[in-house]
Amino acid sequence: MALHCTECGFVNGEGANYCQRCGALLERADAPGAAGGDPVTATYRIDEAGELIPVEMGQVTAHGPALVIRAGGGRVGESFPVQGERMSIGRRPDSEVFLDDVTVSRDHALMIARGGDWYLDDCGSLNGTYVNRARIESHRLEEGDEVQVGKYKLTFHAR
Repeated sequence: MALHCTECGFVNGEGANYCQRCGALLERADAPGAAGGDPVTATYRIDEAGELIPVEMGQVTAHGPALVIRAGGGRVGESFPVQGERMSIGRRPDSEVFLDDVTVSRDHALMIARGGDWYLDDCGSLNGTYVNRARIESHRLEEGDEVQVGKYKLTFHAR
């Protein structure tokens, strides 16, 4: 059964989860979370040896918000819990969210806590930082916001 994208109308193949044209999440009648079920997010972390360790979304956000890669770089599902009051995003190897691709600036963006809310600030990146497909300089993040940094799409999850 083909799936029509509710964002752009593109007809996607049977097994698609995201629109091949615009990247929007496709609504599926049989998907977890459809028709009143609980949504399921598969995520993992990388341990010191470089091994993938599956984790539950509740564990990722147990101590605060997190970013989860939704698309890009073959790293779908990798999670980055926020530790502390700020988290750097960029191509610099010591970034908390290290995204190794030329579409990402060395110091691309910064997540920072302000007055109990989390904000995403662009750090003057060449390709820009986007939240829900709109280019931003600074944006207050909310549960489920889509963050785009270069070719990577990440989802913001609050506690």
